[in-house]
Amino acid sequence: MGRVAGLAGVSVRTLHHYDQIGLVRPSARTAAGYRAYAASDVERLREVLAYRRLGFGLREVAELVGDPSTDAVAHLRRLRGLLLERRDRAEAMMAAVDRELEARAKGLKVTPEEQLQVLGARLYDEIGGAYTATRRTEPRIATQIWGALGDARTVLNVGAGTGSYEPVDREVTAVEPSAVMRAQRPVGSAPCVAASAESLPFEDASFDVAMAVSTVHHWGDPIAGLREMRRVARRVVVLTFDTDEPGWQDRFWLTRDYLPEFAAVLADFPSLTGMADAIGARAEPVPVPWDCADGLFEAYWRRPGAYLEDHVRRAMSVWTKVGPEAEQRAVRSLGDDLVSGRWAERNRALADLDAADLGLRLLVA
Repeated sequence: MGRVAGLAGVSVRTLHHYDQIGLVRPSARTAAGYRAYAASDVERLREVLAYRRLGFGLREVAELVGDPSTDAVAHLRRLRGLLLERRDRAEAMMAAVDRELEARAKGLKVTPEEQLQVLGARLYDEIGGAYTATRRTEPRIATQIWGALGDARTVLNVGAGTGSYEPVDREVTAVEPSAVMRAQRPVGSAPCVAASAESLPFEDASFDVAMAVSTVHHWGDPIAGLREMRRVARRVVVLTFDTDEPGWQDRFWLTRDYLPEFAAVLADFPSLTGMADAIGARAEPVPVPWDCADGLFEAYWRRPGAYLEDHVRRAMSVWTKVGPEAEQRAVRSLGDDLVSGRWAERNRALADLDAADLGLRLLVA
């Protein structure tokens, strides 16, 4: 324990406390009775200490590291996202301080209201919570989803995230495995159960309909999750993605010209036909409006400059999955092409489109 404490930069007393409360328990004891940490224990300790240093309380940390939807890689990606947000926050504050210093050096008056607007809540509203800032219900997509719900009164929303697309005129129960996402659900939203799609804690046919919106690609076993939805509900409605069509990655200029790694992200994703067969569903195309309010990956197909904005990309899981090198290269290349006019030349046909079919599909069973 002493060696682990030294490597981690914490006290032995802290490790004893983590052991006592069940946060990080060593897997074994030596013949002399000393606590022995296995590699998996050290990995968990690393996650605990990282979240603690980001300001999370012990109860929050316990929920995060116990999240059944995450593994070591997922934790690292989540930590990276949190660190990026903190970096952006610090950079924005530094820029604000520099502007005020410049104003004061010129003898300009800075009012108390301006000071509070620059360094107070308004700044944090702008740079914090990227997901809730850009991912919200798109009314035209919602109309198609809610139409598919038909006359259902009881709705189960699986992989519910922050609650986008949950109908307000039905009795909704949400399921979301991620503590981070559950914490971002607005006050007054539907009750949310911590569970995974593959193991729903409900009796057979408990709901009129089960819905899932842009979440299946995050599941460990999509087919098992879809079958679970079919088990607990009389009908199923799922917004997902079609990778059956040959050359599907060329439908969208971003994956065609700048991010070929996207194909590898969905390499193990089930076929649309396979998913439809698993629940006995038909598939409907879901066009993406040019001014889509939901900042999903395809949302800005006619507004390419949005992909240069870090806070926009942070709300899209694709960028985390392809990694920082691919992300930086894609953003740099896109930026160059926007400046040179190459993007506009290649994609001139998009200018007159109000909506585009970029592979989103609604499975209705």
